[in-house]
Amino acid sequence: MTTSKPRIVKDYDRLPEDIINRVKLKYPDGFVDHLVSYTDKEGKKVSALPFDTDEVYYLIRMTASEARQIIEDDEDYDEDGMLRDDFAVDTFGEDESDVSSDDEDDYDEDDNEPAEEEGGEEEEF
Repeated sequence: MTTSKPRIVKDYDRLPEDIINRVKLKYPDGFVDHLVSYTDKEGKKVSALPFDTDEVYYLIRMTASEARQIIEDDEDYDEDGMLRDDFAVDTFGEDESDVSSDDEDDYDEDDNEPAEEEGGEEEEF
Protein backbone atom coordinates (compact mmCIF):
# COMPACT_ATOMS: atom_id res chain seq x y z
CA MET A 1 0.00 0.00 0.00
CA THR A 2 1.44 3.38 -0.97
CA THR A 3 0.95 6.43 1.18
CA SER A 4 0.60 9.70 -0.68
CA LYS A 5 2.37 12.71 0.70
CA PRO A 6 0.48 15.75 1.97
CA ARG A 7 -0.63 18.21 -0.70
CA ILE A 8 -0.56 21.78 0.60
CA VAL A 9 -1.68 25.10 -0.87
CA LYS A 10 0.28 27.96 0.70
CA ASP A 11 1.18 31.59 0.04
CA TYR A 12 4.75 32.25 -1.13
CA ASP A 13 5.52 34.64 1.73
CA ARG A 14 4.50 31.99 4.29
CA LEU A 15 6.93 29.34 3.03
CA PRO A 16 10.04 28.50 5.07
CA GLU A 17 13.21 30.08 3.67
CA ASP A 18 14.75 26.71 2.73
CA ILE A 19 11.70 25.86 0.60
CA ILE A 20 11.77 29.31 -1.04
CA ASN A 21 15.44 28.75 -1.94
CA ARG A 22 14.64 25.34 -3.46
CA VAL A 23 11.75 26.88 -5.42
CA LYS A 24 14.16 29.46 -6.85
CA LEU A 25 16.51 26.69 -8.00
CA LYS A 26 13.68 24.81 -9.68
CA TYR A 27 12.45 27.97 -11.44
CA PRO A 28 15.62 29.97 -12.25
CA ASP A 29 13.83 31.83 -15.06
CA GLY A 30 11.04 33.09 -12.82
CA PHE A 31 7.61 31.78 -11.88
CA VAL A 32 5.02 33.31 -14.20
CA ASP A 33 5.47 30.84 -17.08
CA HIS A 34 5.07 27.89 -14.71
CA LEU A 35 1.82 28.87 -13.00
CA VAL A 36 -1.09 26.45 -13.13
CA SER A 37 -4.77 27.12 -12.50
CA TYR A 38 -7.25 25.16 -10.47
CA THR A 39 -10.67 25.69 -8.95
CA ASP A 40 -10.72 25.96 -5.15
CA LYS A 41 -13.43 24.54 -2.90
CA GLU A 42 -15.39 27.80 -3.15
CA GLY A 43 -15.48 27.52 -6.94
CA LYS A 44 -12.95 30.32 -7.52
CA LYS A 45 -10.23 29.96 -10.13
CA VAL A 46 -6.83 30.22 -8.46
CA SER A 47 -3.31 30.28 -9.91
CA ALA A 48 -0.38 28.67 -8.18
CA LEU A 49 3.17 27.49 -8.69
CA PRO A 50 3.60 23.71 -8.27
CA PHE A 51 6.56 22.52 -6.21
CA ASP A 52 7.30 18.99 -5.07
CA THR A 53 9.57 17.87 -2.22
CA ASP A 54 10.18 14.39 -0.84
CA GLU A 55 7.79 15.17 2.03
CA VAL A 56 5.14 17.55 0.62
CA TYR A 57 3.56 18.56 -2.68
CA TYR A 58 2.98 22.33 -2.69
CA LEU A 59 0.82 24.59 -4.77
CA ILE A 60 2.20 28.05 -4.00
CA ARG A 61 -0.59 30.58 -4.45
CA MET A 62 0.24 33.61 -6.58
CA THR A 63 -1.19 35.56 -9.48
CA ALA A 64 0.85 36.28 -12.59
CA SER A 65 1.38 39.89 -11.44
CA GLU A 66 2.49 38.70 -7.98
CA ALA A 67 4.89 36.22 -9.62
CA ARG A 68 6.46 39.03 -11.66
CA GLN A 69 6.69 41.33 -8.61
CA ILE A 70 8.32 38.64 -6.45
CA ILE A 71 11.08 38.18 -9.03
CA GLU A 72 11.48 41.92 -9.59
CA ASP A 73 11.87 42.56 -5.83
CA ASP A 74 14.17 39.60 -5.18
CA GLU A 75 17.89 40.40 -5.21
CA ASP A 76 18.67 36.78 -6.11
CA TYR A 77 17.30 37.45 -9.61
CA ASP A 78 19.01 39.78 -12.10
CA GLU A 79 17.39 42.62 -14.06
CA ASP A 80 16.35 40.12 -16.76
CA GLY A 81 14.45 37.99 -14.23
CA MET A 82 17.01 35.18 -14.22
CA LEU A 83 18.40 33.62 -11.04
CA ARG A 84 21.96 34.83 -10.39
CA ASP A 85 24.57 32.26 -11.38
CA ASP A 86 26.13 32.42 -7.92
CA PHE A 87 22.86 31.84 -6.02
CA ALA A 88 23.48 28.16 -5.20
CA VAL A 89 27.03 28.82 -4.06
CA ASP A 90 26.01 31.81 -1.92
CA THR A 91 22.99 30.03 -0.46
CA PHE A 92 24.04 26.40 -0.16
CA GLY A 93 27.83 26.69 -0.31
CA GLU A 94 27.99 24.41 -3.33
CA ASP A 95 27.59 24.31 -7.08
CA GLU A 96 23.95 24.47 -8.30
CA SER A 97 24.38 21.13 -10.07
CA ASP A 98 25.08 19.51 -6.67
CA VAL A 99 21.86 20.78 -5.08
CA SER A 100 18.77 18.59 -5.34
CA SER A 101 15.84 20.61 -6.63
CA ASP A 102 13.32 18.00 -7.81
CA ASP A 103 13.69 18.59 -11.55
CA GLU A 104 10.60 16.61 -12.50
CA ASP A 105 7.22 18.30 -12.23
CA ASP A 106 4.65 15.67 -11.29
CA TYR A 107 1.67 18.06 -11.29
CA ASP A 108 -1.28 16.87 -13.31
CA GLU A 109 -3.01 20.01 -14.60
CA ASP A 110 -6.21 18.01 -15.06
CA ASP A 111 -6.38 17.37 -11.31
CA ASN A 112 -8.76 20.13 -10.27
CA GLU A 113 -9.46 18.63 -6.90
CA PRO A 114 -10.56 21.43 -4.56
CA ALA A 115 -8.38 22.38 -1.63
CA GLU A 116 -9.56 22.09 1.94
CA GLU A 117 -9.04 25.12 4.16
CA GLU A 118 -6.74 24.79 7.16
CA GLY A 119 -6.72 27.93 9.25
CA GLY A 120 -6.83 30.32 6.31
CA GLU A 121 -3.12 30.50 5.67
CA GLU A 122 -2.46 26.96 4.48
CA GLU A 123 -4.72 24.54 2.69
CA GLU A 124 -4.41 20.84 2.15
CA PHE A 125 -5.84 19.50 -1.09
